Amino acid sequence: MAQLSGEQTATTPDTFDPEAFLVVPARAFEDLQVGEVFRAPSRTLTDAHAAAFQTVSADNHPVHYDAEWARRHGHTAPVVHGLQVLAFTAPGATLFPHFIGEAFVAFLELSCTFLKEVHSGDTLYPALTITGLEYKDDDGVVSTAATIHNQRGELVLSGRHAYLLRRQPSGD
Repeated sequence: MAQLSGEQTATTPDTFDPEAFLVVPARAFEDLQVGEVFRAPSRTLTDAHAAAFQTVSADNHPVHYDAEWARRHGHTAPVVHGLQVLAFTAPGATLFPHFIGEAFVAFLELSCTFLKEVHSGDTLYPALTITGLEYKDDDGVVSTAATIHNQRGELVLSGRHAYLLRRQPSGD
């Protein structure tokens, strides 16, 4: 049997605890640092992704599915829905929720600017970077810059998220 090191421990069916099965050890609000980056895996958008989002969103504008209409109106190809691109910045698409564990209370706000068109076949590289940590009563607000680059290194989306997290009890 291989020897385990660090925090790893052997488990058996009798000792396994699903509550202790973490991707990474959870950290408290106080353990987070401005400048930390939480990346999501890169993803290449396909026509199937765009069609599925069109169905779910009920956004049936031809710029999203009609190649000839898109070309006649100055686009090189149908444009992926902006909200679909924004969804790639969801905290759950990154490891961020694993790092904060049970501390998450609420997703407070978001904003973004769409800087370049995204088309089927583009590969997106989303990231969240902590830009602010603010104490708020017994909780804390984490602000992040949300960015998405494409395969050419172009910034296609720039935005901001804010989340409310529980702080550790002070022990006073």
